Amino acid sequence: MKNKSEMKNGISRRRFLGTSAAAAALAVIPVAYGCNTQAAAEPAPAASDKPNSKFGGVQIGAITYSWRSMPGGIDNVIKYCKEAGISSIELMSTDLEQYLGIPENPMRSMFGGQRQAPPPPPPPPAGQAAPAQGQRPAGAPRPEGGFQRPQLTEEQQAAVAKYNEDVKNFRINVDMSKVAAAKQLFDDAGIGVHIVKFSPSRWSDEEIDYAFKVAKAMGAKGVSEEIGEEAVNKLGPIAEKHGMYAIFHNHMQFATEGFSYDPFLAVSPAVMMNFDAGHFFGSTGIHPNTIIEKYKDRIFTIHIKDKTGPNTDPANTNQVWGQGEVPIADVLLLLKKNQWPIHVDIELEYEIKPWSNAVKEVKTCVQYARNILI
Repeated sequence: MKNKSEMKNGISRRRFLGTSAAAAALAVIPVAYGCNTQAAAEPAPAASDKPNSKFGGVQIGAITYSWRSMPGGIDNVIKYCKEAGISSIELMSTDLEQYLGIPENPMRSMFGGQRQAPPPPPPPPAGQAAPAQGQRPAGAPRPEGGFQRPQLTEEQQAAVAKYNEDVKNFRINVDMSKVAAAKQLFDDAGIGVHIVKFSPSRWSDEEIDYAFKVAKAMGAKGVSEEIGEEAVNKLGPIAEKHGMYAIFHNHMQFATEGFSYDPFLAVSPAVMMNFDAGHFFGSTGIHPNTIIEKYKDRIFTIHIKDKTGPNTDPANTNQVWGQGEVPIADVLLLLKKNQWPIHVDIELEYEIKPWSNAVKEVKTCVQYARNILI
């Protein structure tokens, strides 16, 4: 297993950008508790039907991808949050856009009505070859459940092309009153939306503007995407223009020799990180706190999960919380001790047994985190 010194050698020590604008933006995230580790200092929540998953000053939330096996829609997302005790989310855009009235995706009917079927990719930029049929474009978000898009007929390809055009028209002419109504539903339920995961780096500039405009109207601080040079270079400056963050999620890139956040962070002070502590540990075996401590001012949120490490059999494999090797308690207690305003989002990826469901499992994860922090 690699050690901390190996990781330090693998990351450039170049000082990352920090600006007063970025600091001011971070300051708007509320920190409700002082740096006090005494459990008695945690005030008892007032009687309410609204969830509260902030423990010891650490905001525990969830990415709504965790409920991908459940029926979708904003009403259901709110129901799941209440049942699991979640008061803050990274919202997958599919449910939001469905509420806003996005045209029906023909891929759903083509492939059996699968929830959140992968959208057809937009045309590639000029001079770039289109990906082969059935191949996921570089930088595109991974399909759920290993979905592989089969070869399309000419008729299906025409339907996809029309859908892409209809979606673009919908996005650039979105009814903002419906966005306000969606936000009100979450506000009434006591649930904050801190990120909307649009993954828009391959969209047109007008659609990217839409993503940031809608995310801001939802009360979010940024839009999330998978990390990559092209995505960061495109979204960073646009996020800065909107006074928002472009927030980038890692998978196993840190296991690649020489990988560093620094070049990405240098693009714009609006570039922030969604640090996936589980993917990081599972692929490197290095303590996640080495990254959190170094980049605390540029990490907006942390995805938390439990996994085995790279030298365990099976390696880098999702586990029920407490049965893997990710030092979850160390991560949470570091945030509690320092009161850093970093969101922690549960990303449920381990196998769910037939007698349970994703909402019950997220609720168990919330309780696991609470027991550590209180």
